[in-house]
Amino acid sequence: MSRGNASSGKVPVEHLDYRFIEQCKDVKYLESIWRVLRSGDEGIYPHLIEFCESHLEKLEPRSRALRREHPGATAASLSTEEWSQLAHELKVWQEETKMTETSLKQQSVFDGLENRNMPPIRGSNCSVPLSQTSVPKEKRNSSKRTLPRGYGEWDKFDVEKECERIDGNLVKTNPAVVMNTGQPKIQTTVDAAWLTEQEKLPLANREKDKGNEAFRACDYEEAVAYYSRSLSIKPTVAAYNNRAQAEIKLKRWHKAMSDCLRVLELEPGNVKALLRRATVYNHMGNFQLAAEDLRVVLREEPQNAAATQLLSETEKKMKECQPEQQSRGKKILIREVEEEDDCNNDETKAEQTAHPVEPSQPVGGEESSAAPERGDMGNAQKKPHGRGDGGPHGDPTGSHGHRRGKGASADKYKVPHDSREKVANGSSKRGSTASVPADQSRGGKEPLPGGNAGEFVNLDAPCGALPAPLARLKNQGNLLFKNGQFADALEKYSLAIQGYTDSGIDSPEDLCTLYSNRAACYLKDGNSQECIQDCTRALELQSFSLKPLLRRAMAYDSLERYRQAYVDYKTVLQIDTGVRAAHDSVNRITRLLIDQDGAEWRENLPDIPLVPLSAQQHRRVEPPSAEVLQGRAGLFKRTAEVRFTGLKQEGNDFVKKGQYQDALGKYSECLKLKPEECAVYTNRALCYLKLERFAEAKQDCDAALSVEPANKKAFYRRALANKGLKDYLACSSDLQEVLQQDPNVQEAEKELEEVTVLLRQSLAHGDASPAKPRKTVAITEVEGDEETASASDPGGGPRGEGAAINLRPANAYEFGQALNTARCGGDAAACADLLASTPPETLTQLLSTQLDGNTVGFIMQALDSHLLERDPDLVYRHLNHLHTADRFSVVLMLLEKDERRHMTQLFEHLSAVQSSEFTKNDVQNLANKYI
Repeated sequence: MSRGNASSGKVPVEHLDYRFIEQCKDVKYLESIWRVLRSGDEGIYPHLIEFCESHLEKLEPRSRALRREHPGATAASLSTEEWSQLAHELKVWQEETKMTETSLKQQSVFDGLENRNMPPIRGSNCSVPLSQTSVPKEKRNSSKRTLPRGYGEWDKFDVEKECERIDGNLVKTNPAVVMNTGQPKIQTTVDAAWLTEQEKLPLANREKDKGNEAFRACDYEEAVAYYSRSLSIKPTVAAYNNRAQAEIKLKRWHKAMSDCLRVLELEPGNVKALLRRATVYNHMGNFQLAAEDLRVVLREEPQNAAATQLLSETEKKMKECQPEQQSRGKKILIREVEEEDDCNNDETKAEQTAHPVEPSQPVGGEESSAAPERGDMGNAQKKPHGRGDGGPHGDPTGSHGHRRGKGASADKYKVPHDSREKVANGSSKRGSTASVPADQSRGGKEPLPGGNAGEFVNLDAPCGALPAPLARLKNQGNLLFKNGQFADALEKYSLAIQGYTDSGIDSPEDLCTLYSNRAACYLKDGNSQECIQDCTRALELQSFSLKPLLRRAMAYDSLERYRQAYVDYKTVLQIDTGVRAAHDSVNRITRLLIDQDGAEWRENLPDIPLVPLSAQQHRRVEPPSAEVLQGRAGLFKRTAEVRFTGLKQEGNDFVKKGQYQDALGKYSECLKLKPEECAVYTNRALCYLKLERFAEAKQDCDAALSVEPANKKAFYRRALANKGLKDYLACSSDLQEVLQQDPNVQEAEKELEEVTVLLRQSLAHGDASPAKPRKTVAITEVEGDEETASASDPGGGPRGEGAAINLRPANAYEFGQALNTARCGGDAAACADLLASTPPETLTQLLSTQLDGNTVGFIMQALDSHLLERDPDLVYRHLNHLHTADRFSVVLMLLEKDERRHMTQLFEHLSAVQSSEFTKNDVQNLANKYI
């Protein structure tokens, strides 16, 4: 649209039109039209001006033409109430300003600093206190005004001598110039005592900003220094949070944890502090606590990507720490079959029947609950590992659950207890929440966390001299602590302490326990100051109590009050030298104090009290707990696995090099660690074959086939061993088994052709079989727990009644053959004779590969029906060693009802026997390991 001479700054009259303004899209030209209309040069058109302004506002709402000038507010534009309020606020501000100015004028800049040395003046090496001047007072007062020299004195004045004197003084007084090399160390503290509160805040923020710049530059040491300077001026949540992040970057976990705890003390629920504390927990291995903090963060900020990622990583690590399930295996029945001297030896073979075996059930299917775990009612980030780190002072009797089998009860064999187990020390694991109020129908009992269904905790159990209501509060607090509900447990302990004070009873030991337990709750929640107060009260009631001392030391440690923590840790070690956490903390704090105070660090320590001999516990020898034993077992298992893998690899390397004798030793060591590893047996058999020790090679192949009946390598190498022993018939049988499994084995085909020729030659000369009668082992897989009581021999005739049993077996194989012969024939008397001739100490080794449910049941029947009357002491010794065999716990789970009944009858009969070697209580304790 043509604008006429608009470019020259003039607007044509025809453009002052509704239609033109509506179609115009040029904001600047519209502003020119608006200015012309507002000027009134072409007339006054209010509606057109309003229409132009509305169209301009649609195109450019922030146009300068739309701005309106508002006059300043005056008393007339405000209401009487608003004006009076404004005048009052101005008057108050004026008065406060005058008062502040007056106080600043009256206050000396150096108040409180009179006794401090100010920094030396540049070029000087001395500092003078503010209350003292560099010139003595008497000298200042005694000096008078210097009179000018007279003409006579100037005549005697030696100018050159005076110049020399002045030059000499200059040379002597001027100190040497010192060149500073290297970067100056930043002081971590700032003396802000002479600053007012209004002046401290901007100075603290400035130091914090310097720390932020250093952090962005990845100079975390300098960032920590500036944040520390900011905190020394004025502690703030932001400075603590930032310093914690810098400490995390420097991997100083304990210092970062301390800063996070201080933030949470100043501002509970601070998201950044919780996230950074979770990071510290994650690096320190406390995955459970880290996950809890992260879940709190995600409840506040569900979209927090960092918390979501860290929680997934933490949960993954927690799953990796779960113990692996035990692998399942098969049970193999080895049945010995004798061959008849038949003329058709080349046509008769031992029948082998294979049945699928049902895998054994995993361990733990019907285990009863173990004793409650002792918790670590200590610091959340510093968990002690020795004695003295337990939970609240509970009163456990140490009652443990007993293993129960299917269809049998062991109540009659339990050792009697005076009372049910009281609430044990709280576990640091966050378990499922258990309700505290007792169910009336259960008589004041609560379910025990982690136990079997039906097991309860008696909340009304007596606790020392406490009345029943206070004892119940204490037991409820213990149960809540065990479930990880520290705040609820804290409330229960506080009510118990208040009730103790109101009741007026006199029992310092019980009150000390309550204070100590509440201190543990404070420590778990990060309230170190309250923990210290409660521990001090507990120690006033009962001096040199181990747990309050240890908890107070950990609280001091978390607050970085290292000297007090050091004294308490040393006192703990005087009481009990076995507290590993105290040893570690003393070594760590010693290094910190040496860095802080130098060689004279001991002079700044408070006095360490001497613990009387009556309070020292380090001479006590306590059995290791179930957790310690479980940890040792797990460590031994992992170590054995690593050693087994290394030995097997070394043996394989020796075989590749042709050093079969050395490989033989490595494989033998492997079998000591894992006696049922089939691959090791076949590898050692190969070494025996290379060394032409055919009998040992055959024995290893038999052992491999007893573990894995269809192992192709074992059959092939046993065939080579039989060939070396010139037992061509057995060799032919094994080679045919190999070809039946895999017809493509060319080596087996060649060997079978060669052995067939040798077998025909031996038959032609009449020496097909060696002079010594041979035995074959028929490998039969048994489905479930059913085993055939007898087997048909190659000739089809019955056997088992007149079979001779070797009562002096030389090894586990011969013992297994004798035991199977007796069991297949149902000859319990022969089994009793075999056990009577076997030392109890060697029974577990001889049964290492023969242990199954039927074997254990048959042994129990033989012991009860025959050997118990002859030698009850030998029966007790056999039972005392039998339960230590490998896989015994798994075998117990597979026992049938009749076998369990025989076992129960055996222990009933044994407990009725009078013997000097064992008592009835010993028999009951032993029965708990079987039933």
